[in-house]
Amino acid sequence: MHNAFWDHLREQLTATPPDYTYVLQLLKEIKEILLSLLLPRQSRLKSQIEEVMDVELLKQEADHGALDVSHLSTYILSMMTMLCAPVRDEEVQKLESIADPVQLLREIFHVLGLMKMDMVNFTIQSIRPHLQEHSIQYERAKFQELLQRMPNFLDHTTKWLSQAAAEVVTPPPPSCDPPEQIISSPADETMKGNAIISPSMVLNQGYMNLLHWDPDNEEFPETVMMDRTRLQEIQFQLNQLTILASVLLVTNSYCGPKLPSSPQFVDRLKQIIKVLLEGNQSRLNEALLSISDQVLQEIQQALTDLNLPALSKDNVASLSGQIHSVAKEDNCVRSIIDQRIRLFLKGCLIRGVQPSLRDLPGGITAIEEELAEMGQRFSCLILHNQQVFGPYYADILKKVLFSPQESEVSMDST
Repeated sequence: MHNAFWDHLREQLTATPPDYTYVLQLLKEIKEILLSLLLPRQSRLKSQIEEVMDVELLKQEADHGALDVSHLSTYILSMMTMLCAPVRDEEVQKLESIADPVQLLREIFHVLGLMKMDMVNFTIQSIRPHLQEHSIQYERAKFQELLQRMPNFLDHTTKWLSQAAAEVVTPPPPSCDPPEQIISSPADETMKGNAIISPSMVLNQGYMNLLHWDPDNEEFPETVMMDRTRLQEIQFQLNQLTILASVLLVTNSYCGPKLPSSPQFVDRLKQIIKVLLEGNQSRLNEALLSISDQVLQEIQQALTDLNLPALSKDNVASLSGQIHSVAKEDNCVRSIIDQRIRLFLKGCLIRGVQPSLRDLPGGITAIEEELAEMGQRFSCLILHNQQVFGPYYADILKKVLFSPQESEVSMDST
């Protein structure tokens, strides 16, 4: 349909005498787009565009056969050069080399569409802080209304933070010793060495606890109830990445030094595992059976391509068994990988996503891209929640962590 429109336009312009019906319609649309790209203070440009591209005047010129499409195109390009973002300069300059008037009009509309999108993005970026601030104030006001009607509305939140405080004071022991392929990172020692318990530590521990929340536990904190679905999505993603990284780590130990160092081989394994895990989280044992078969097939083929000896029968059986065992929640590799990913997410809350990516714990570097996306989602969600409900958390943590005499001084210092 687009091609038919432009073909018909070409027929109109090459007729004798030329028919400018479609051209006038296009010029009117171009004028409206150019005006929409102006900022409020650009009143002189607005007057100039309205004068040069006056629709009634152009119609009169067309009726008398005096419409100069080439001159108007040159003017339009000059306006586009003036109004476009720097990233569009090259695309606008390319239009100047197009001699065919129909093709030129077509490409003008294409670039104007991009410029409109640039303006939309610029507007969104400009008002985003105001929208976020309004959203924070609105959510807090609505929550306060509920709290006034139901004074006990923060009971579950208080219990959630009290439990987090107890875990910070007495952290649980590690589930098992890390295998050789997983080494400690500087982030481990930094967090272990921090002996001072602050409200932010307790709050971050509380947020981390939400990522392994028992679905049967109905005492979900009131302050994060609106974000429960998003947190469940992140929890599901965390579980899948744990399985993915565990299988990659187990496979790594059987492939020798060459295959794991090949980004193409690792990426192919990741894609295969992701596809087979998709939608099969509830049938993990079945999924891992399929994953084991596919992984072994890929390894043997890759070894053959490199003229390396194939895996022995014993190694095949051992690797297959270790991949199957990842289905068990108490599997040592799976437990350590799960702890490492959670450590990364906690680092995102404390230091930010990029610093945490630069200091990834051993064993999860193969899923760095996936971790970056999940870490960004999680930290943005938590930051917004803190901004909305920070005053309520501060009041609760005063009572949980400090004596009445210490509360005000301690909270002010943090």
